[in-house]
Amino acid sequence: MTKTPAVFAIPGDITTKTGGYIYENRLLHGLRDAGRPVRHLELPASFPDPDAQDMAAAIAALVAVPANMPLIIDGLAFGAVETRGLDAVKAPICAMIHHPLALEAGLSAERSALLSRREADNLARAAHVVVPSPHTASVLQTDYGVAADRISIAAPGFPPADPVRQEECPPMILSVGILHPRKGHDILLRALARIVDLDWRAKIVGARYDHAYADGLDRLNASLGLTGRVTVTGMVDDKALRERYRAASLFALATRYEGYGIVLGEALCHGLPIVTCGTGAVPDTVPRGAGLLVSANEPGAFADALRRMLSDSVLRRRSALVSAKAGRVLPSWADTAAVMDQVLDSLAVQPIP
Repeated sequence: MTKTPAVFAIPGDITTKTGGYIYENRLLHGLRDAGRPVRHLELPASFPDPDAQDMAAAIAALVAVPANMPLIIDGLAFGAVETRGLDAVKAPICAMIHHPLALEAGLSAERSALLSRREADNLARAAHVVVPSPHTASVLQTDYGVAADRISIAAPGFPPADPVRQEECPPMILSVGILHPRKGHDILLRALARIVDLDWRAKIVGARYDHAYADGLDRLNASLGLTGRVTVTGMVDDKALRERYRAASLFALATRYEGYGIVLGEALCHGLPIVTCGTGAVPDTVPRGAGLLVSANEPGAFADALRRMLSDSVLRRRSALVSAKAGRVLPSWADTAAVMDQVLDSLAVQPIP
């Protein structure tokens, strides 16, 4: 049976190396591989902070989608687009929400409140909502009033587990994530400065997404005297990233919040013990025993966890085994696409609200 065509609206460059964009790109191709004709609609890259011209252009593009064609809108645009614009859209809307925009790190109270109100209003207009984790589903139900039966969970997919390890000596601590305040690389650096008595090296891999924050990390790295031991590599290709995972002794991410945390799943696929923060969806993503979870924004606690993992070889091996076991049962991108495919089938037969 021929599947109803759909449109996937995503702001900016879909090849951008962030967890959200990787998810969207893989999902788009997964839907096509499953036989669903999906048109990629590129919205202005300025979302979630578009100017008036970009906002108008985005609304016009969304309104132009035919009424009989399900429309997936990525959360960066969906949560920020003017509600009056969504009211003019005729197509049934599926909101793809990784985490509410108001929970992004570094926002002013005024900006956070505006995004929270607008996203709540917009979610009321979505025919269905797809999220990557039970945590995000719970937040949308509790804080945004979205009914449980309007939410589907499509966890990120991963390639087959790759637990091959070629650990460097001294131990290499790997952190992967865009250089953005939410990823907490500044907390990681301050934690590392407290364990310089131990033998280790660290690599922070991630695109310089927030240039002011990235420049600040460079200055902090230097002021803490860590430049000889901590390398901030910027973005690398998939092959180089896989090599870094294989060379690592443990994975560390001092994140302030995650709607899922794809890099944590990648660490599980590589069987790495993990040190991270028990915030957002992290406790759901990192299974008990795969590592150590501490409170966010606490360099001392993060340093203590790193010290314990580096100093206790039994803990490190046990955590690695639990991590590798979890990595072997993570969903594939075909599984992720299957959830969205089912949602699109339902929207294709529903009346337009």
